[in-house]
Amino acid sequence: MKILITGGAGMVGSHTAEYYAKRGDDVVLLDNLMRSKLFGYDKQSVEHNWNYLKKYKNIKRIKGDVRNEKDVFNAMGEGVDLCIHAAGQPGVGLSCKEPMEDFSINAFGTLNVLECLRRRSKEAVFVYCSTNKVYGGNADRIKLKESDKRYVYDGTKGVAECLTIDLAGHTPYGASKYTGDMYVQEYAYTYGMRTAVFRMSCIYGTRQFGFEDQGWIAHFVISNLLKRPITIYGNGKQVRDILYVEDLVDAYDKFFKSGIKHAVYNIGGGPENTLSLLEFIAMVESQTGIKMEYGFSAWRPSDQKVYISDISKISKELKWQPKISTNFGIKLLIDWVKENAGIFK
Repeated sequence: MKILITGGAGMVGSHTAEYYAKRGDDVVLLDNLMRSKLFGYDKQSVEHNWNYLKKYKNIKRIKGDVRNEKDVFNAMGEGVDLCIHAAGQPGVGLSCKEPMEDFSINAFGTLNVLECLRRRSKEAVFVYCSTNKVYGGNADRIKLKESDKRYVYDGTKGVAECLTIDLAGHTPYGASKYTGDMYVQEYAYTYGMRTAVFRMSCIYGTRQFGFEDQGWIAHFVISNLLKRPITIYGNGKQVRDILYVEDLVDAYDKFFKSGIKHAVYNIGGGPENTLSLLEFIAMVESQTGIKMEYGFSAWRPSDQKVYISDISKISKELKWQPKISTNFGIKLLIDWVKENAGIFK
């Protein structure tokens, strides 16, 4: 089997590549290695993953851009069986500063890959890495209760796929990912392609280069181990469901094997794997023995107080459940950052 992974040097892309490479499949990565530049980081980041994957002889790495038709066709070669579209501009703040660039990468880039796949490998499966931000402000309309360390849903276990994605603010990032989300669905309806949309909550894991604007779990861990102060926007009681990246890859593969023609799934750790920022800080401190340095600032626009995925649909249809516990997943991330601390100094 041949798999194309866009954004293959990112955390999700590199873990997906490793999963299929270990299985013996032929994997092609397409990545423009722009993550550091996008976030104004003066060191390399995902280049580490790019080089890490050199050890797999059945992984071909191509530096290119999903917005460039020639690059995409070059990566596809004579055709592929599966395309995991993990490339994207992932920062909300950056999308507000550079909305044209954000749209170009997330919306046009997705359409370009879809269209190239339709023309070259129409029978291939297309998996789109979407986001919970497509629900925008609608997720904030769910009633909440407040306790000492967290907010909790009042009478709702999580956000289901039936929540409307219309008539609410989204930020440019949410809007550009929403556009890609709609096109992936439309290519199933209009052209009969086999597609899946995974609306992801907070995905974390080893080989994650977290910044303040994106990848907060890794950002907090890196800052703790390097004894750097962080800023909490809001009161720290905001809650997310978190999912270790290997469980996400397992879900992708289960969809590929399922035979389901088209689907939209909310995916995250679900109600059993939630943490507030304050709870997460306490967990990191207990595992590292290092006190976190942090201060508070005003809430940021579009920051949801609570987002928890209702994973009942994906669990039922794909027979999927998260396997890696929050405590163990965070330990794996902490150990990786310790082993690679020089990358972040």
